Amino acid sequence: MSQSTRVYIFDTTLRDGEQSPGCSMTVSEKLRLAHKLTELGVDTLEAGFPIASEGDWEAVQAVSREFRDVQVAALARANKLDIERAASALQPAKDPRIHTFIATSDIHLKYKLKKSRQQVLEEAAAAVRLARQYADDVEFSAEDATRTDWDYLEQVCHAVVEAGARCVNLPDTVGFSVPTEYAELIRRMVKALGPEVILSVHCHDDLGLAVANSIAAVEAGARQIECTINGIGERAGNCSLEEVVMAMRVRQDRLPYQTAIVPEHIYATSRLLSSTITFGPQPNKAIVGDNAFAHEAGIHQDGYLKEKSTYEIIDPKSVGVPEAKLVLGKHSGRHALKQRCEDLGYPLTNDELNLVYKKFTELADTKKGLTNDEIAGVVRRTVERLALAAANK
Repeated sequence: MSQSTRVYIFDTTLRDGEQSPGCSMTVSEKLRLAHKLTELGVDTLEAGFPIASEGDWEAVQAVSREFRDVQVAALARANKLDIERAASALQPAKDPRIHTFIATSDIHLKYKLKKSRQQVLEEAAAAVRLARQYADDVEFSAEDATRTDWDYLEQVCHAVVEAGARCVNLPDTVGFSVPTEYAELIRRMVKALGPEVILSVHCHDDLGLAVANSIAAVEAGARQIECTINGIGERAGNCSLEEVVMAMRVRQDRLPYQTAIVPEHIYATSRLLSSTITFGPQPNKAIVGDNAFAHEAGIHQDGYLKEKSTYEIIDPKSVGVPEAKLVLGKHSGRHALKQRCEDLGYPLTNDELNLVYKKFTELADTKKGLTNDEIAGVVRRTVERLALAAANK
């Protein structure tokens, strides 16, 4: 795997993902999910924000102790108390990373931090220097980077790298950026910081562009993507791990980048997360939604039954989905109905199929889709009527 095309996956499901409503996790729940994320092949596992609560500190420490084959990260604001708390939680980790951050946009400086640009620049560098006393690998995030003055942002980036940061993250904290703009920003900072520094991106989905922005950033030279399973996270969520990874995997002709993700574990990881928090992905969610590999329209079903690649660009088994589904409803055609009847043990003649199809569409017009039992009932009733009519001739 070429280093020039290697993209590192920084999973923040247990930290940023957990911060969204309905996603809070206990220590044992984080450990179960961390086990699955490690199997999935994430490079860095952000296990929590230790200063936030005793439970978060315990979770980071437990993940650090139990998972020795993955880098474990902990989040800390750019101050002494946060950084020391993160360092203590990460103490058992084989490969710890302290992830420290401070906002850099003028809107955050004026209304939230009430600090000058110079103060923030100095505090950012000081935080990185302190974190380096506890960990060799320190990541710095410029919160709200995409709404920060670019000249000032470059100054901050240079300062934290000089202080010892190995990775600089330029998050689209409020999902404000668009792909061309974000790529331009990343391209500038990659050039300014040089090849020794890993540029990271952390995109939120407020405008539905988190995955697109992350891909644009990679094309511009970023080599770490911060993302979550099912795209969970603050407000509209984060860049979806499964979507960004599979986009690069499917479109190698345009996106010739590699990750260490084992895609066959994607679906199981998604299902575990859904059973752990209070909701799952919407049915039409790419890759892991219930309808991601389901076909109902008759034209689609006909093409799919002749050659799966007509309507599927991903083999469902390649992401751990057991099989695609043909959903039989009012949009379905004869070909799909005939196949389903055969699967249910009812091979039909053409005359039988025509009558079954008529009854099937009449019933389907009143429902959201028919179950196998309902289809079997339509077949039995229709075939029995045909047999009775033939006997009475």
